[in-house]
Amino acid sequence: MATEATAASKFQDPDLRPVSQTPEFKPETAHDGLRFWQFMIAGSIAGSVEHMAMFPVDTIKTHMQALRPCPLKPVGIRQAFRSIIQKEGPSALYRGIWAMGLGAGPAHAVYFSFYEVSKKFLSGDSSSSNSAAAHAVSGVFATVSSDAVFTPMDMVKQRLQMGEGTYRGVWDCVKRVMREEGFGAFYASYRTTVLMNAPFTAVHFATYEAAKKALVEISPERVGDDEEGWLVHATAGAAAGGLAAAVTTPLDVVKTQLQCQGVCGCDRFTSSSISDVLKTIVKKDGYRGLLRGWLPRMLFHAPAAAICWSTYEGVKSFFQDFNGDPNTA
Repeated sequence: MATEATAASKFQDPDLRPVSQTPEFKPETAHDGLRFWQFMIAGSIAGSVEHMAMFPVDTIKTHMQALRPCPLKPVGIRQAFRSIIQKEGPSALYRGIWAMGLGAGPAHAVYFSFYEVSKKFLSGDSSSSNSAAAHAVSGVFATVSSDAVFTPMDMVKQRLQMGEGTYRGVWDCVKRVMREEGFGAFYASYRTTVLMNAPFTAVHFATYEAAKKALVEISPERVGDDEEGWLVHATAGAAAGGLAAAVTTPLDVVKTQLQCQGVCGCDRFTSSSISDVLKTIVKKDGYRGLLRGWLPRMLFHAPAAAICWSTYEGVKSFFQDFNGDPNTA
């Protein structure tokens, strides 16, 4: 009996308790109570809503960049809008929207899911979860990956926007480009796009996270309110989009000059080097030439980012409620 009592007391010792069985397997969550595929769906919906809502503005922006006469003289928003309406009618504002729809959904699914996973990995413990550097680097990883998905359809979209009947639709454009120019034509602007979008996204994500945190701290008692939460995400998104657009305008000017060289009698650059293009622009138009188009660029990206982030956070909130995340109330 004494031996049995001794054995029983051993198993009562916490250090000697039997190891529990392996818990039931559950799909791994990235963070915020969401799974990887849920981040992808949230990003896909947000990107599609953003680009569809802002598509007419994007068309006007494309025409403003492409219709500039030489030397470097800007075409105003009203001038570009009137030109489109008078020559082609209101429907021209939406030419290429299906190409945008085909590209924006998958690209933003990659964009946001890569961002969330990278942010979790780089942030590490909770004490560094608000690191601006982690947000910025994660944004760069996200844009490099998403641009690889989006660039082909973005090229098709721009050709349809400027085509004036040249192409009958998305698939006609894809087939003709493939047949006449080869597969490489779909990625001709990838390097330039990444060189501009990487710093844009770094500033964008870092600003968004910082602005969201500041807005929450200003009014913490109202964070749980759905309407207030939407306002926080939209405001932080607009601030992030506007600032990122303004800061990266010089790179956008370089990108536009490289894409438009040889058009309308403009001189071609002897090199595609960013530094050479910067020197040429400054020589021809002064330092102010590096800031051309900053206002319409901000007018596009600020509301687009507000729409995108508020939609993204809204879908995330839906999934958190669906998953029964205890952190949501």
